[in-house]
Amino acid sequence: MASDANAPNPQPAAEHVPADWRFGFWSLIATQFQGAFNDNALKFLVIYLIVAMNFPPARRDSFVTVVGALFALPFIFFSMTGGYFADRFSKRIVTIGTKYFEIGVMLFATAALALRNLPMECAGVFLISTQGALFGPSKYGLLPELLPERKLSWGNGIIELGTFLAAISGQVAAGYLAFHFRHRQFFSGLVLLGCTMIGLTTSLGISRVPAANPNVKFRPNPLGDLWQQIRILRRDHILGWAIIGNTYLFYLAALLQFVVVIYGHDVLHVNEAQTSYLTAAVGIGIGFGSLVAGYLSGGKIEYGLVPLGALGMTLFSLMVSRPGLTIWHVRAELALLGFFGGFYAVPLGALIQFRPRPETKGGVIAAANLLSFVGVFAAAGAYEILAAGLHLGARQIFMAGGAMTFLAGLYAVLALPDSLLRLTLWIATHTIYSVRVEGREILPDRGGIILYAPALSRFQQLMLLSVLDRQVHFVTPPGPPPQWDSGNDVLCICPSAQPPHNSQPYAFAAVGKISFLNVNVVSPRSSRMFSRIAVQFWPRKNPARAAGDSAVAEGIT
Repeated sequence: MASDANAPNPQPAAEHVPADWRFGFWSLIATQFQGAFNDNALKFLVIYLIVAMNFPPARRDSFVTVVGALFALPFIFFSMTGGYFADRFSKRIVTIGTKYFEIGVMLFATAALALRNLPMECAGVFLISTQGALFGPSKYGLLPELLPERKLSWGNGIIELGTFLAAISGQVAAGYLAFHFRHRQFFSGLVLLGCTMIGLTTSLGISRVPAANPNVKFRPNPLGDLWQQIRILRRDHILGWAIIGNTYLFYLAALLQFVVVIYGHDVLHVNEAQTSYLTAAVGIGIGFGSLVAGYLSGGKIEYGLVPLGALGMTLFSLMVSRPGLTIWHVRAELALLGFFGGFYAVPLGALIQFRPRPETKGGVIAAANLLSFVGVFAAAGAYEILAAGLHLGARQIFMAGGAMTFLAGLYAVLALPDSLLRLTLWIATHTIYSVRVEGREILPDRGGIILYAPALSRFQQLMLLSVLDRQVHFVTPPGPPPQWDSGNDVLCICPSAQPPHNSQPYAFAAVGKISFLNVNVVSPRSSRMFSRIAVQFWPRKNPARAAGDSAVAEGIT
């Protein structure tokens, strides 16, 4: 077996990130925090004002449903437009532009609150959501443009933590404003307008990035563009799986937001400020769960955490539905429900941001954003059916949410069994074994990867799978090569001995010296070596081969 001995050593794939990416990243986090704060503060302020009007329960629930639907509809109508902006222009410029738009929205909302005009207040919710829909694809698309790939899961953990801390802060602030500014809601509008000015200032600190696809054409029919993105998703099973899971998460979160407000009013009989602390418990749990999930992912996208998150959300949704709970029990169980929601959210978000090709990333993220708010819109309808149609109380709707989450987790495992295997390996490598990787930096951040690892045992294959965050296809010559996505997956060739001279079709073109990725499996207590895996890696001349190409280029002899 030989390669070009005079060729230079392969270098890690270049990462095109700005020199000031740290400052730009934290400016994005601050801008996103302010935007999520205002979105949730205005939405929940209007909901609390509706509850305080003491409408009959059926009418009250219908108004709450309307507010939820108005919040979701702009994401359905305008997310694809936001995706077009994110591809056509610099995402930094789009972000700044949406902040100027938000200033106008908050001036309108302030006038509506001063006039105590409920239809205008609801229109304000629709407009602030429109701003969020236009901003969303740029917000998430900026992450892989600002961060090195090894920081992407960490960055997702940070942005999810910031988003949910902002959401709960906004919900708590809404309860405070509704309670302390009764009949003086003009001041609430001024507070939110001031926050928007702060967000505009922080958006100016985001690093400058180029437009991803300046030649993209605008399609005025958002659903037509959605079908185009769905065709892209159908070619990537894991990406489609992540977007379905993300859509369900938004559905469940929106449903439980409605239920928590009614739970505080009807079951616990507490005021708006106390009810806002219940929603705060969920958000704090999600934020810290996201941060922990990002840390435990170990520098890779660990989608084995998704089944664990679904199981935890199921358990604590059922726990909070029990009768006779004190407010402190409810807060604790809602926080734990949110904590496991973070485990569910982080790997899905990272997959959605990482797997699309750069030229389609904005559109794919916009489609994911749109579909997530289809879930939010569906949650408004589900709440209307459960509360008004089936006359279920808040506790019973929590129980129904737990049952639905169990089914969603079951679907996730059946649709992608690899997720359950990865969860098992994640548990094993954080308890029984400790895996140390040498040479991870030789692997490219994007594109398919071909590895050569002779005579791997089944145990070694599993340990190798545990350190890679892509689907891995193991093949032993002379069997036929598998169908694999050479744009995203890993093909690991595992002959029982060194390959003969005519090892085609498993050979591929080498353009540099062989590099080694060493995976050491040791005991976390005694450091006793269980296994050492030496994996050979060659960069390919054409790493961006068509998906599903089963004919690997020839070259190793």
